[in-house]
Amino acid sequence: QVQLVESGGGLVQAGGPWRLSCAASGGTFSSFGMGWFRQAPRKEREFVAEVSRSGARTHYADSVKGRFTISRDNAKNTVYMQMNSLKPEDTAVYYCARDYSSGRTFPAVRSGEYDYWGQGTQVTVSS
Repeated sequence: QVQLVESGGGLVQAGGPWRLSCAASGGTFSSFGMGWFRQAPRKEREFVAEVSRSGARTHYADSVKGRFTISRDNAKNTVYMQMNSLKPEDTAVYYCARDYSSGRTFPAVRSGEYDYWGQGTQVTVSS
């Protein structure tokens, strides 16, 4: 059974950096792309970023491009998201998820393309 556990959520000031982590257990971590999604209050869950199986390729939503960086460490079964220049509109619950395509498609930007999800971690950006 695959389990994904996010950590690093918190209250951060606008403009500041912050980093989220997602630790995976079960399955073969390096065989799957990993993504981050977020859901703000009263909004639909939205794609944020994906990193390919090896980490060589990344893809971002326009809203975070140039500010967020997704990366992974396959030796630690962990995916990260470094968030810089945070804005109040980045306030959301952030989820990591596994792209089930095993590299057949990239990027995967729809939530239906992901089969395992973490419980989410809240990031609140204060102005």
